[in-house]
Amino acid sequence: MALRVMIVDDALFMRNMLKDIFLRAGYAVVAEAENGEAAPELYLENRPDLVTMDIVMPRKSGIEALQEIMAADPDACVVMVSALGQDSLVLEAVEAGARDFIVKPFKEANVLDIVRRVTSRP
Repeated sequence: MALRVMIVDDALFMRNMLKDIFLRAGYAVVAEAENGEAAPELYLENRPDLVTMDIVMPRKSGIEALQEIMAADPDACVVMVSALGQDSLVLEAVEAGARDFIVKPFKEANVLDIVRRVTSRP
C-alpha cells in the first residue's frame, strides 16, 4: 500500500514541488493545506501516514498546527519544512513532536531519505 501523505505549505509552488516528488516515488498525496489553520482538521479527516508541514505560515504557524495534530494523535508522523536560519523554530517543532525536518531549498533525494527514515518504508 502506498504511503499516504498530506502537504501543508502556504506556497503553492512548494506544495507542487513536494507533490511531484511524492508522486514520482509512488506515494499518494491525500490532502493539501495552504495554512496551519486547516491542517489539523484535514489531518483528522484523512489520517495520512506522513505530514510535511511548513513552519512559517499565515493564520496559524506550522508549530501551532503540529501541536494540535499531536494532541489529537500522539503517533502522527510530521516532518517540518523550514528555510535556512530557522534553527530555533526547528528545535521548537522537534520538541513539540516533529519527527524530522527538511530544509529549503531541498533536493528530491534528501526529501525521500528523510521520509524513508521517519516512516521506515522503502
